[in-house]
Amino acid sequence: MPTLAIQSSDSKVSLESKCLIVSSRADGEEKCSSVPLIEIERVLLCSRAHITTPALAELMRRGIPVSVVTSRGRFLGSFEAPGPARGLMRLAQYQRQGDPSFSSVIAGKLVTAKISNQRRLLQRVDSNHGILSDLVGKRLASFAERAENSASVDLIRGLEGAAAAEFYEAWACFLPAAFPFEKRSLRPPLNPVNACLSYIASLLYGELLSACHARGLDPALGHLHPSTDQRWSLPLDLMEPFRPCVIYALTLRLFSHRILKQGDFEAKSGGTYLNDGGRRTLLNHYEKTMEREHFSEFAQCRTSLRRQIQEAPLHYKTSLADPARFAPFRMN
Repeated sequence: MPTLAIQSSDSKVSLESKCLIVSSRADGEEKCSSVPLIEIERVLLCSRAHITTPALAELMRRGIPVSVVTSRGRFLGSFEAPGPARGLMRLAQYQRQGDPSFSSVIAGKLVTAKISNQRRLLQRVDSNHGILSDLVGKRLASFAERAENSASVDLIRGLEGAAAAEFYEAWACFLPAAFPFEKRSLRPPLNPVNACLSYIASLLYGELLSACHARGLDPALGHLHPSTDQRWSLPLDLMEPFRPCVIYALTLRLFSHRILKQGDFEAKSGGTYLNDGGRRTLLNHYEKTMEREHFSEFAQCRTSLRRQIQEAPLHYKTSLADPARFAPFRMN
């Protein structure tokens, strides 16, 4: 059980010896379960659930991050023990912020990897359908090549947007008719597909934020996503190459295999969101996707998506000395 997901709003989490005790009420009865701490690598907590201070303290002692997510999929933050001091490395990170050529190299490599992974995902899915024109792949390949060779971050962002429009139009062809997708809508998500995309994106963002903290990086400083006071930009940068294989591939599988159904969603405040049952189903399949082992041509070893996500900040750290060494994630 790498991730313990507590999604019921009336759940209570407490500590007993070396276990977490999770209690909740269902059908008028109180149910309790005991989860050994040794089996947990992270905790995903619904914003309306309760956790005791001793339980939270023990999780931090063990280096187990606790992420808090709302029922609508908004990542609120996390509790985790501070990592080791990385003063010199952070100084190098701050110095690189004022180097436009460094930012363009990092942004170009990130977008090139993302577009290449989008193209690879479409090739995989279309291998069983044969409905896409060869022009789609050629246009995406052209966008990726131009992004890799561009010296302007603004131009790279424009190429990313153009590639995203091309990708979404092709990707939507593989969704079932009962779950159409016309365009990306965020706040609020206007249909089940957008609700699913947003929820998975929040989970992925939370994992990369924790990974950046664990490696001693300042997650506020980005390159593709400008540094601001309103968000953590570095996790947003590093998650871009993972979007195709985590967010888009999983969403497509959940709908095309009829794992998620209309009854797994509810309308709220002008948007469409996963309900309790839908979130449980999604989290179960998200966890399987993240933990499934495979041979990675990129890493040249057996690994999992979660391990590659945790290593993404390490690849970024090596680039602080030499941006040419930066190697964002690539799909097989």
